[in-house]
Amino acid sequence: HLKQSEGTIEGDIGRHPVDRKKMAINVKNGKKAVTHYKVLDTLNNKYTYIECKLETGRTHQIRVHMAHIGHPLLGDPVYGPKKQVFNLQGQVLHAKVLGFVHPRTGEYMEFETQLPEYFNKLIDRLKNQQ
Repeated sequence: HLKQSEGTIEGDIGRHPVDRKKMAINVKNGKKAVTHYKVLDTLNNKYTYIECKLETGRTHQIRVHMAHIGHPLLGDPVYGPKKQVFNLQGQVLHAKVLGFVHPRTGEYMEFETQLPEYFNKLIDRLKNQQ
């Protein structure tokens, strides 16, 4: 369980010093990265469903920051445990809102979507897991 129901993780992110395929908190070669998180629900006292809002957009930012504070994403064998409890097709991570400035028009564009059905089913499964 996260110690606080909400918080901010700050840590410069750059290439991992040994594993070049990974990113890591890297003060020497990293770039500023800030992630705000909020606990939405605790699922069966084992898993925590969170919302993250990014101030920056670094590669693997949420994955690196959550693993850094000891709470890797479910289904993430790169930054979390190698042995996965569930047969998932990647980490349980969904972008509800994406926004950016269009490179040609300079117009801010934002897109929002609901959770996919498999995500809702997994949340229900985790809530009811014995």
